[in-house]
Amino acid sequence: MSGLKNVKTLFFIKRTKLTQKGDATIFVRITINKERTEFSLKKHIPPKLWDDKKERAKGKTQFAIEINEFIDQYNKKILSYIDFMRLDNQTVTARIIQEKLVGKKETRRTILKVFREHNNNAKKLIGIDFAPDTVQRYETSYMHTKEFIKWQYKREDLALEDLNHQFVRNYELYLKTERKCAHNTTIKYLKNFKKIVRIAIANGWMKKDPFSTIKFKLKPVDAIYLSKEELYTIIFKDISIERIVQVRDVFVFCCFTGLAFSDVKTLKREHITTDGNGSTWIHKKRMKTKQMSTIFVIDAAKKLMAKYKDVPELIEKDAVLPVLSNQKMNAYLKEIGMICGIDKPISTHTARHTFATTVTLENNIPLEVVSKTLGHSSTKMTQRYARTTEALIQKNMEKIKNLY
Repeated sequence: MSGLKNVKTLFFIKRTKLTQKGDATIFVRITINKERTEFSLKKHIPPKLWDDKKERAKGKTQFAIEINEFIDQYNKKILSYIDFMRLDNQTVTARIIQEKLVGKKETRRTILKVFREHNNNAKKLIGIDFAPDTVQRYETSYMHTKEFIKWQYKREDLALEDLNHQFVRNYELYLKTERKCAHNTTIKYLKNFKKIVRIAIANGWMKKDPFSTIKFKLKPVDAIYLSKEELYTIIFKDISIERIVQVRDVFVFCCFTGLAFSDVKTLKREHITTDGNGSTWIHKKRMKTKQMSTIFVIDAAKKLMAKYKDVPELIEKDAVLPVLSNQKMNAYLKEIGMICGIDKPISTHTARHTFATTVTLENNIPLEVVSKTLGHSSTKMTQRYARTTEALIQKNMEKIKNLY
């Protein structure tokens, strides 16, 4: 056995599994920090010639001498790998040592290979089971995982067997410190990664769940929404740059309809109908949840649609509005906020919250109607979007201010 702290090597035979000649195979078991792996040395010996206590061959025959010298050299080789990796500040695990000794890395399933396979399948299911933004989040999560493995373990990939509780905790620390991710963003990336782990466990590629004792909890965050005055400022602000005007129009349209970015991005003219009373409606399943949104289009939103009705490139795509990427939209919205003197981190999702709070609830629209418009499966989900503002409190309390 090795004398190094937290490292043990054990040489043994399996007496119940013999070759056709009746010999037993010699194995080595390596244990590092309570994690272990074992594999064959591809050497054989008659069971009666093996000493279990000494972990060596019995006797002083030439055969026994050669077996014991082989075992001694192999043990030194193991310890030299461990010493070198520790001096080089590399992460040392039993599985990594096995890879260096027998080179079986390519035959086993690894973290990034399983992650890559999942993401490739998700791309094929865009528009069926996955929204484009969801697939992009998994891609970002994959890149963070890849960079973490390089940073923490100095390796290109890791075997699934090397995943443990400490890996997850180190990954969490990496995201919060090295990547500067906020708590909730970190949790979302870890949940993406947890799905890959669940796939591996379901397929029998992993025996233990490294997340089994870990519970993630998102911190409550106050949703950003625009007040009536702020919304008016953006609507009527004189902007000369056409691209920023288009971004402003798409954002305001979402404030009037409650559409999320992925839904306005995929909004087609076929989703818009006119009923017998001349009212305009949008009927569209949400990309994220597949829940149907039933949206009554108010006049202000209709004017924005009419503005882009005859744009050739939109007609060709059957698109309603000129929607840029989410990243570009958010960059321009930040600029719009500065132009309008609004000291809030405005994003595409701010429009959805503004619709739920300022445009609807503050104008006495029932929560059930707001929920159906947003495409929520229950009003509990809607309550996370809608906020009880001072204006709403005042409007309702005015009813009883002279009551007593």
